[in-house]
Amino acid sequence: MLKYFRGSFLVTIVGVILAYFWAEHSHSGTGFVNLFIVAFLSILEVTLSFDNAVINAMKLEKMNEKWRHRFLTWGIAIAVFGMRFLFPILVVAAFAGVSIVGVAKMAVYDVDKYAHYLHQVHAPLVTFGGAFLLMIFLTYFFNDKKECHWIGCIEKPLQKLNCVKYIDVVVSLVALMILQNFIPEEQKVAVLMAGFTGIVLYLVIDSISNLLEMIAERKAALMGGTAKLGFIGFLYLELIDASFSLDGVLGAFAISKDIIIISIGLAIGAMFVRSLTIFMVDMKTLKQYLYLEHGAHWAIGFLAIIMYISTRIEVSEIITGGVGLVIVTTAFITSILHNKKQLKEQVKEIVENK
Repeated sequence: MLKYFRGSFLVTIVGVILAYFWAEHSHSGTGFVNLFIVAFLSILEVTLSFDNAVINAMKLEKMNEKWRHRFLTWGIAIAVFGMRFLFPILVVAAFAGVSIVGVAKMAVYDVDKYAHYLHQVHAPLVTFGGAFLLMIFLTYFFNDKKECHWIGCIEKPLQKLNCVKYIDVVVSLVALMILQNFIPEEQKVAVLMAGFTGIVLYLVIDSISNLLEMIAERKAALMGGTAKLGFIGFLYLELIDASFSLDGVLGAFAISKDIIIISIGLAIGAMFVRSLTIFMVDMKTLKQYLYLEHGAHWAIGFLAIIMYISTRIEVSEIITGGVGLVIVTTAFITSILHNKKQLKEQVKEIVENK
């Protein structure tokens, strides 16, 4: 198992050293305090993104080795520098009318002002992420090809609703319209556009992904191989990661105002999530634990709802991460119980046959 997390431990060591010296440079005597904050943010990121790792593993199984490797190299660079540092700066620059360089300086030298601007764009950001994640949840449970059910009394009726064309889009738009009733007038347009963008972006990426997957399967069938995705699968994973990271990035400012400390803490957590994803792919975890995939999608559904709620009411990241962790853990436990039940039935059948 150690080989899967070697890179994560290396990033942790480098991150801790950088965090200590940056904290001492910024405010002498705060090094060890900030190391505690980095550790807390790292654990929080892993907790918030555990269900993300399961979803990533599902897609990563269909990707070739080259793009799997790029997911750990390019992907972690995008996740750390792009989503945890650059993306919030770009958003603040767009909404505040300040240059990107100006916002970057503000983030480092005037953190209170930067946090104020970031708080102003909170509602559109989490609406975008919530809409994207809600589409993932709905598409999964409305799928009429889904054969296995974890919570049958809910999942079976949801699956039957697939007879209504574009039911996932309809439900997402209705949820967005309901959300509009609770948004302040000055933010309604921004929130509405952010929600539409999340839905449309999911549809575009998912459609292209499905098309390329179908083409790859046809080629693989002719050549006697296995279908593998490349760039589109990678892009899909990065967008999922982006949606998951929005809540964590915004919420991290409740713990620390220092964007460098926040970036380091979230980066360490993001690296462990990626290592966990590769581990689950190689260990065939999703095949061994039948309901883990279901639990991850239920956690995504709840996260989408929480993100919508957080547009008006502040929701603790402890609650957000805790809900997802409880759901996925429950799915894992029920998967173990299911495996034990199947094993007993197999043993019983063997004994009866003898």
